[in-house]
Amino acid sequence: MKIAFIGAGSIGFTRKLLSDILTVPEFRNIEVAFMDINQRNLDMVTQLCQRDIEANGLDIKINATLDRREAFRDAKYVISCVRIGMLEAFTKDIEVPLRYGVDQCVGDTLCAGGIMYGQRDIAAFEGFCRDIREVAAPGCMLLNYSNPCAMVTWYCNKYGGVPTVGLCHGVQGGHALIARVLGYEQKDIDIICAGINHMTWYISVKHKGEDLNGKLLAALEADPETARREKVRIDMMRHFGYFSTESNGHLSEYVPWYRKHTENIHKYIDLGVWIDGETGGYLRVCTEGRNWFETDFPNWLKEPPFEYKPEKRSQEHGSHIIEALETGRVYRGHFNVVNNGCITNLPDDCVVEVPGYVDGNGISIPKVGDLPLGPAACCNSNISVQRLAVEAGAYGDITLLRQAMLLDPLTGACLEPDAILQMTDEMLIEEAEWLPQYAKEIPRAKERIAKAKAEGTYIQPIITRGAARLHTKTVDEMRADREAATRNAAAADKNKP
Repeated sequence: MKIAFIGAGSIGFTRKLLSDILTVPEFRNIEVAFMDINQRNLDMVTQLCQRDIEANGLDIKINATLDRREAFRDAKYVISCVRIGMLEAFTKDIEVPLRYGVDQCVGDTLCAGGIMYGQRDIAAFEGFCRDIREVAAPGCMLLNYSNPCAMVTWYCNKYGGVPTVGLCHGVQGGHALIARVLGYEQKDIDIICAGINHMTWYISVKHKGEDLNGKLLAALEADPETARREKVRIDMMRHFGYFSTESNGHLSEYVPWYRKHTENIHKYIDLGVWIDGETGGYLRVCTEGRNWFETDFPNWLKEPPFEYKPEKRSQEHGSHIIEALETGRVYRGHFNVVNNGCITNLPDDCVVEVPGYVDGNGISIPKVGDLPLGPAACCNSNISVQRLAVEAGAYGDITLLRQAMLLDPLTGACLEPDAILQMTDEMLIEEAEWLPQYAKEIPRAKERIAKAKAEGTYIQPIITRGAARLHTKTVDEMRADREAATRNAAAADKNKP
């Protein structure tokens, strides 16, 4: 069996996921391919992972390549960890909307940044899916960790012709938080979560059959750390009755209220940890992590290698899905799949995040039924934007792209239509190198901007760093706390502080 990683230069995900996979006894003689467009990052990650393999006594030689088709050839599974446009495009996703007053914490799922990230991904995944169809093993499955997860998974299943499952760790993170505030271990709390990626709702929280949802809000409010860090999630539960998976900073971007007025953002966020709402927080920690890994790499080789032991295996779904499919051992998790009637009051064609069971017969998705009306309405507001963004990216349709931006909850709350259209033009122009499907539209966008400036109708950008922006540390500053810098660079789960 061959497993290919694309975007393998992602140190956190690639090394941890490979370790998880090779912990399975039956997988200790598989074929592994790493592919990335960055030779240096690919070489560094390959060195670390190959050293781990050899330290664990396995006879596997990683095939590291810049050739995507070589990596995909005969693969039974492809794992995507790509960030299309890398941090250069990510910076534009954050900075251009910020010039117009749209203050994002993450910007990789919805809002202006997530919509444009989806356009870049769709342009790239068209080629990925074509290559998988042409050279991978018949029935090859794509396990997608790349954001925006719902948009990518939607596109690959509808247009890519490749069976694709979207994977995330938000459900597990929230599960652990719920168990802690209720006073239990995570393994003792049974949950059912349903919704859409990054807006999934814990519709059932039980301990030994007892429904604890009625006790959860009070427990969250009574826990000092959670009450300080999760003001948005707690407020959403007050209004909608159920706790949502994603962190404070993530969730604040998917609704119109908490980041609408920059002067009020501090009411709802905490700056102790970036994921709690910091302006451009994910961009900052990713930038620091990349710079530190590239600088400090020789010292990483001096650290002890990973041990492939069951107790060190992470909660990331990818390895468990592959294990269940290949060995028949049953695995239960929460996966992003095409709805197809699972959640009966969400559209059939959208991508939902729901419970699933995996064994040798495949991935089975039970019927959840209706979501409570309030959570369903929150999801539908995001699904409409996702659908428009997927169709826009698939066809290079600027009308649909504009409509996605106009209907995005936070963007629409912050800006009037003219500003949204101008911002969209500027994002197209600044991200042109990653958007081949808009080749005809980008010159027109430049003409519109030039005309507006000539006629005096151009909307002048706001000069702001954001309501809650923190300094991006230099390498010298990170050296003062090398342990923290290394931990950040190696983190596979950026939801953890």
